[in-house]
Amino acid sequence: MAIGWIRRIVRRMTGSTPPVVSVLRLSGAIGMSTGLRRGLAMSTSADLINKLFADKTVAAAAVVINSPGGSPVQAALIHDRIRALAKEKGVTVLTFAEDLAASGGYMLAIAGDEVYAHENSIVGSIGVVSAGFGFQGLIEKIGVERRVHTSGERKAMLDPFKPEDPRDAAHLEALQREVHESFKAMVRERRQGKLKGDEKDLFSGAFWTGAKAKDLGLIDGLGDLRAVCRQKFGDKVEFRVVAPRRSWFGLDMLSNRADVEPRTDWAGSLISAVEERSLWSRFGL
Repeated sequence: MAIGWIRRIVRRMTGSTPPVVSVLRLSGAIGMSTGLRRGLAMSTSADLINKLFADKTVAAAAVVINSPGGSPVQAALIHDRIRALAKEKGVTVLTFAEDLAASGGYMLAIAGDEVYAHENSIVGSIGVVSAGFGFQGLIEKIGVERRVHTSGERKAMLDPFKPEDPRDAAHLEALQREVHESFKAMVRERRQGKLKGDEKDLFSGAFWTGAKAKDLGLIDGLGDLRAVCRQKFGDKVEFRVVAPRRSWFGLDMLSNRADVEPRTDWAGSLISAVEERSLWSRFGL
């Protein structure tokens, strides 16, 4: 491995090797993994991000994104790790939105020094949402008595089997505003001097096509990975794809499975899969 790395440096110095772009794909909802889906999280992405920046001689590091969002914490952790390594290694980061880079997916996209998308990609959704159901009428109808015992007056706030308490809703909305402000500050910092729209609209949670996102300054240009990199580095540019190791059965071999729920929890996995499907469907996908 060390010899190959040295050889690449020598070839690069003598101009005898084409430019190389390392590529990492981040696809899926952001958050916890389950038996039915592998979510994007720091624990499942850290090793891959490290490998993306392992070779400091690359012309650039590219991150291809296809995500409807999810956990703002995990999105921020992945974003921050990419930026920290880009600064440490002195490597330019190019990000590319495919079908979708929305909400937390857009947070990943702005980890790039330059952000690109297809003209029909869905981009934006800079906001915070929380959705649920109220089942209090259902359990009354079917004659079920629910018993909850807590220590702490508001420990069971937002319980879906009780009528919504206005205090609980106000508390949740205050938390959402705090997270939203953090998201907006990140966008302002990463897109400083580039945003062209009214912040009231940009940060409303709305989303746009890639073409409109470019007009609004949310991205830098239109194009896919191959086209943009060939334009920047020439037709001979090569791509080194960073991907999870595969087992004999074709399954991803994660370096850290601590965040993955047991495979036997099919009920929880099914609910998570439905939740992920709902994230994508919000954007018509």
